[in-house]
Amino acid sequence: MGTAGETVRLLLGGKEYELPVRIGTEGNRAIDVGQLYAMTGHITLDEGYANTGTTMSTICYVDGEKGVLRYRGYRIEALAEQCDFTETAYLLIFGELPTADQLEDFRGNIRRHTLLHEGMKTIYDGFPPYAHPMAILSAVVGALAIYDKEFNDPRDVTQRRLAIYRMLAKMPTIAAFSYKRSIGQPYIYPQNHLTYCQNFLNMMFAVPSEKYSMDVDFVDALNLLLILHADHGQNCSTSTVRMVGSSNVNLFSTISAGVCALWGALHGGANEACIDMLETILADGRNLGKYIDKAKDPNDPFRLMGFGHRVYKNYDPRAKVCKSICGRLLDRFAGDDPMFELAKELEEIALSDPYFVQRKLFPNIDFYSGIIYRILGIPKEMFTVLFALGRLPGWIAHWREMHLSPDKRIHRPRQLYTGHTEREIVPLIKR
Repeated sequence: MGTAGETVRLLLGGKEYELPVRIGTEGNRAIDVGQLYAMTGHITLDEGYANTGTTMSTICYVDGEKGVLRYRGYRIEALAEQCDFTETAYLLIFGELPTADQLEDFRGNIRRHTLLHEGMKTIYDGFPPYAHPMAILSAVVGALAIYDKEFNDPRDVTQRRLAIYRMLAKMPTIAAFSYKRSIGQPYIYPQNHLTYCQNFLNMMFAVPSEKYSMDVDFVDALNLLLILHADHGQNCSTSTVRMVGSSNVNLFSTISAGVCALWGALHGGANEACIDMLETILADGRNLGKYIDKAKDPNDPFRLMGFGHRVYKNYDPRAKVCKSICGRLLDRFAGDDPMFELAKELEEIALSDPYFVQRKLFPNIDFYSGIIYRILGIPKEMFTVLFALGRLPGWIAHWREMHLSPDKRIHRPRQLYTGHTEREIVPLIKR
């Protein structure tokens, strides 16, 4: 990031002010308004931060117009093809792809911390069987601040590093235990000889009474999905992590807040909504044409879930990667579930119908990930949990980057007050 001496002139109240222009490494530009209030007594107003940069970051680059996503300069397509999830996590958190020795050390540190304190099982026992796994996930992750309290100071380099290892290690265990609790099955403890993705699938689906055999395609698909979800710039949950973490609260509480933000239907719930939509079409006699027409009708509130993206005005690069493995799995399992056949047909229509093509309403990652999760046997209520598991390295990377920044300060946005002016209190008897 740098400046080229370029400024923007602002005329306000008959006075002229100059604001510096910051230039990113990809040529992206930002007007720095950090001194605007001190200079003019004015603040900027941008509902939802839709056009506001809240930080400078080296972690993730997104170009929605060109359909580009890079982690630390590496194309998402290359990472998905050549790296596994733990390599990608190391890259995001520490800035460079690891050497063989660094990767083995990183994996070893994660393996050493996969177990939960036995006392934490009583937390699960306190939840009703119908508790949503995301609610359990956020609560138990937050409880790590109690059970791992010796790693709560983000200003201490050693505590910060160990908190990162423990958070990465325990998240799959916490997530899988949440699922086991919801279906009344015994918890399956982590097996540290397994890879990160193998271990999670084993904890999710193994039972003590029989041997669990993992499908290699399932392991590969999960690894791919976690990489594709690992970071995506300053989205709602990542911004939440930075906001909460800026107060110097511990990593565990910070990640718990990120989980809560991700749970929202407008953020992490889109892949679940996609499956709900397909179920609705199936229940309506598989009348796909009817719903295509509804989607095209501007007066109809119905929308095709899993198509188009707020950021990408081109094909979502994550969806391109996801499409190949989704197609391979659909070819294997389409005959087992009518929803998979319906999904294939809907995809073909969206990629060929001029209405969708002209509006760039391409299938996005939520469309493909929901289908893949279903093929893997993961229930809908766990979809967002898997999203959180994948996004965890990105959250940690932004938390760490913020604490390493010499310009770190607590986040304290301003507001434009539009309420009553000063009023006198009317005595209770006269109201």
